Amino acid sequence: MRNPIKKEVEFISTKDQSTKIEGMELVWSDEFDVDGAPNPANWSFEYGFKRNQELQWYQAQNATCKDGLLIIESKKEKIDNPNYNPLSQDWRYSREYAEYSSSCLISRNLQEWQGGGYYEIRARVDTSKGSWPAIWLLGTEQGWPECGEIDMMEFYRINKVPTILANVAWGTNQQYKAAWDSSTTPLADFISKDPDWSKKFHTWSMKWDNTSIQIFLDGELLNEVDLSKTVNPDKYNPFTDNKNFYLLLNLAIGSNGGDPSKTSFPLKFEVDYVRVYKYL
Repeated sequence: MRNPIKKEVEFISTKDQSTKIEGMELVWSDEFDVDGAPNPANWSFEYGFKRNQELQWYQAQNATCKDGLLIIESKKEKIDNPNYNPLSQDWRYSREYAEYSSSCLISRNLQEWQGGGYYEIRARVDTSKGSWPAIWLLGTEQGWPECGEIDMMEFYRINKVPTILANVAWGTNQQYKAAWDSSTTPLADFISKDPDWSKKFHTWSMKWDNTSIQIFLDGELLNEVDLSKTVNPDKYNPFTDNKNFYLLLNLAIGSNGGDPSKTSFPLKFEVDYVRVYKYL
């Protein structure tokens, strides 16, 4: 990892023109400009019930590329759980079926990047009740949360208040319990400036150097994390030791997203592009 980025982004990038950043180069992107299934060289998929007692069944067929967009669509549909076990105490097996479907795309073992650089994703999120879209990264070393997690974007409800989050997590002395540096901004703050905010695409970006992680929304700083503090109990720092990270794009339903039972489906999480820059 090299020195901090010295220059602000010169302009919000578009489909035809990438962001220019002094001292950096574009090393990977997916513009989703080929209709059909997402590029298998870039993405694989999660399947089934995965985490947080969410309601959706993840499957590949809920993600497609059309007209230059990745569209992750959640549907209200009954899907039998092939792993169903009525005697299981594990929620992933004790549910006989799912009532919703969706997709989670992961770049692990396909596209991974050492820590640091600049990441930019332009997307439109569905803010309906029940919706929990996310743009996030996980480290490939150790288990969670020691591997490190970066949530460039999460949208869900906190005490029933629709909220945009920007978070970083690392390990503690307790297994599976993370230390968090979280930023929460009520959706109403953005709606007050633009009543049509939820109908539009927005740009989430991250500047990551050897001292901090900064997460922005449309150029506005949401969270700045001091990386001298993100140290696991074993002294390993997942964000400064040049280990690989991979990207996840998903639309979860329920759990923190709220009760979707009165929501009209399908819901959509649309991604215009994903771009990764590294230091020259």
